Amino acid sequence: MWLRDGVMTNPNFMNGIPELVILRLLEKREMYGYELVQAIRRETNNAISLGEGVVYPALHMLEHRRALKARRKTVNGRTRIYYAVTKSGKKRLVGLTADWSRVTGAVSHVLSGDRHVLANV
Repeated sequence: MWLRDGVMTNPNFMNGIPELVILRLLEKREMYGYELVQAIRRETNNAISLGEGVVYPALHMLEHRRALKARRKTVNGRTRIYYAVTKSGKKRLVGLTADWSRVTGAVSHVLSGDRHVLANV
């Protein structure tokens, strides 16, 4: 693990988290890229800080996979691309959420020392 800005990070452990967090936040409401970067920091209390170099490629990948739809919108003279979750994206989010819940539940059981529950995970 690495310590960055007081936050423990592990790039391998973080795999899949950007997609999950992006889909969840965009499920609530559409946002443009930089707004999403800020929302991730705010909603995770700065525990997860994904820069534009992570968020924009993830947005483009999710749009390419039809999990997101994009639309251009002019606000205060600036054109921004707003992203929203599609029906396919909602299905993907359900799957990712189930996977994440299973993993975090298993880790919680290991940390609590409850061996009997782990047999069912």
